[in-house]
Amino acid sequence: MTSVRRDRANPVSGAGDTRARYRRILRFAARHLAVTWWFELFLPRIGLRRIAERTRAKRMHDFAQRFHVLAVDLGGLMIKVGQFLSSRLDVLPPEITKELEGLQDEVPPVPFPAIRALAEAELGVALDQVFASVEETPIAAASLGQAHRARLLPANAADAGLHNVVLKVQRPGIGAIVDVDLAALRKVGGWLSHVRLVSDRADMPALVEEFAQISLEEIDYLQEAANAERFGADFADDDRVCVPDVGWEWSTRRALILEDVTAIKITDTQALLAAGINPAQVAPVFASVMFDQMFTNGFFHADPHPGNIFVTPVADSSAGRPWKLTFIDFGMMGEVSPSTRSGLRKLLIAAASRDGKGLVSAISDLGVLVPSTDKAELERAMTHLFARFGGMGFAELREVDQREFLEFAVEFGDLVRSLPFQLPENFLLIIRAMSLTSGVCSSLDARFNLWDAVEPYAAQLLRDERGNIVQDVAQQALDAAGVALRLPKRLDGLVTRIEDGSLSVANPRLERQMARLDRTAQRSASALIFGALLIAGSVVRADDTVLGSVLMIASVVPLLHGLWVGRRGL
Repeated sequence: MTSVRRDRANPVSGAGDTRARYRRILRFAARHLAVTWWFELFLPRIGLRRIAERTRAKRMHDFAQRFHVLAVDLGGLMIKVGQFLSSRLDVLPPEITKELEGLQDEVPPVPFPAIRALAEAELGVALDQVFASVEETPIAAASLGQAHRARLLPANAADAGLHNVVLKVQRPGIGAIVDVDLAALRKVGGWLSHVRLVSDRADMPALVEEFAQISLEEIDYLQEAANAERFGADFADDDRVCVPDVGWEWSTRRALILEDVTAIKITDTQALLAAGINPAQVAPVFASVMFDQMFTNGFFHADPHPGNIFVTPVADSSAGRPWKLTFIDFGMMGEVSPSTRSGLRKLLIAAASRDGKGLVSAISDLGVLVPSTDKAELERAMTHLFARFGGMGFAELREVDQREFLEFAVEFGDLVRSLPFQLPENFLLIIRAMSLTSGVCSSLDARFNLWDAVEPYAAQLLRDERGNIVQDVAQQALDAAGVALRLPKRLDGLVTRIEDGSLSVANPRLERQMARLDRTAQRSASALIFGALLIAGSVVRADDTVLGSVLMIASVVPLLHGLWVGRRGL
């Protein structure tokens, strides 16, 4: 336990104590905020905008390089911040995103004696009372924790149904580091909320709080275990996906036991080929699985980098695919609300159908554009984008004349950054997951075309949407039919009450009016049912010719009934 206390005092090599860490983060932020204010706000006001524009690319690159050094040196949440920044292609210039895209969450491992002390403190027993063996060299060392292969004692293995496992343990003192980093980020977020260039585009304090929640959940291993079980339940009947089991008996907030499912790293193309697996066939399956998580399940893996996904060969496969995708590390998970999921589905359908106007409308519905935004210019740019580059894969884009592509990219990037975008809540993880998914697919297949994965998925979503419309129309038709069927009986009861004197009637023409009302109600119901069946048939016919034709033919019956009732009343 002595080593644990020492690590709390000096938690990360080069970081110093917590006060020094806090001051270092704030000094870095203050310096670059001052530089940005000078060049982007002050110089343009005194007529020196050209100086700011001429030096902007170099300043952005220098900032990204310095932040990269800071993140690697401090570790903790700073690496996570850099990874999120690298995925913000929508609002950050390429000078920043490109420099940070290679930032890996890998730091020097904590010596095993400190890991052993923390694990035994959490488990309440010595490691050799739980495990037959534990490998002292970690299989992964990250800024928040590290993982070691282990083998359970035979009796424990029989109880848990697990043999080879992974012991995941937090880095000693990481709780204090996370607290310090979040305090510094909250302070910086408060500063940024007073900078109009930033505050017009995002609610920084709210984003920091969202990032804080994500980070605190990531260092709660009981939450990760629950996430793993929920993710596994979502894909329980899916032969594409495998999820490790949890050793609940020996898992705590700071130590976690998971089934060892290590296999071929998803981007290890040489190992895939050696196992007889075509990497180009893995990419569309991986994209489809990620789409299912975000657009169907609403619960998704938000950190799908290559180290967290394996391709596991399968001897017996009824689906004809001799491998599965195995996901690990469920500390960073995202949840999509039903309303956001609906907006994302509309966005995906619009993108797949090259509908620039529909895409802008979906973006607006998601709350990414502020209500006052003039969307005409963005719609024009999106339409131009689809007309020229829509449907092209990354390899095809490389064949486009670089001058044309760069000219359009600069124009489009400037337009996007000039619009009043705002980042809705829960979007940090969605953006990160999609960015990583795209990167993994491209590394698996240089000619991978994201449209090839999006289009069939969007087509299925569109069929689902049509199915929902048909259900709504059919329900309305049934409701109308029920009203139509009940109305004559209710009218007959009313007339009976009039005839037996239980209802006094002063107007002698009431009976004729009631009869006309009866005929009108029946004609209206017939017309409504006719329209509902005809519309439902025309919608369904696009996907199911037989059912659509049957519904359209059936619509003739209520039409004839309505005409007969009308003629009877003449």
